[in-house]
Amino acid sequence: MTADVADVAVRVAKLLTARAGTLAVAESSTGGLILSLLTDVPGASRWLRGGLVAYTNTAKRDLLGVPAPTLSTHGAVSPETALEMARGARRLFGAAWALGETGVAGPQTGRRSAKPAGLTFLALVGERDGQPIERVKRHLLPSPGDRVATKRAFAEAALALLLDELQK
Repeated sequence: MTADVADVAVRVAKLLTARAGTLAVAESSTGGLILSLLTDVPGASRWLRGGLVAYTNTAKRDLLGVPAPTLSTHGAVSPETALEMARGARRLFGAAWALGETGVAGPQTGRRSAKPAGLTFLALVGERDGQPIERVKRHLLPSPGDRVATKRAFAEAALALLLDELQK
C-alpha cells in the first residue's frame, strides 16, 4: 500500500472509531481491493462489518438486492446500480456507512459497451444527525492504465469519497 493510500485508510479508521461508526463495502470491478486496503489498517475489525465482491448482475441482484429493472434499464455500471449496491451492503451487514463500487476496469475484450474502460461509479450511504446521506460520484480516468492500475485508482477514489464525507 502506498503511503498516500495507507494514510487515507488510517484516517478513515480513526474517524469511524471516534464516532463508533461502522462500514460495509460492495465492490465489483475493484474485486475486493477496497476491502483489502481497509483491512491493512490494524484494528479494522472494530469498525469494518464486512463486504463482498458482486461481480455479476446475478450477484448484485441476489446478494445485494439491486432491483432487476435497475440493472436492465441503467446497466451494471451506472450511478443507480452503485447506489443500490451501497444500500444493499449497508442493509446486509448492518453498518452505519456503506460504499458501493461498479465500473469498467478494462481492457475491453469481446464485449461491446458504450461505457469506456476507466469508468467507475462510487456510492456512499449513511446517516448524520438523523439525516440520510447518499452520494454518488462518477469517476473517469483520462488514460486508464493496465487493469491493476485502473482497479487501484478506483479503490483510491472510493476511499477518498468516504474520507471526504466522514470529515464533515
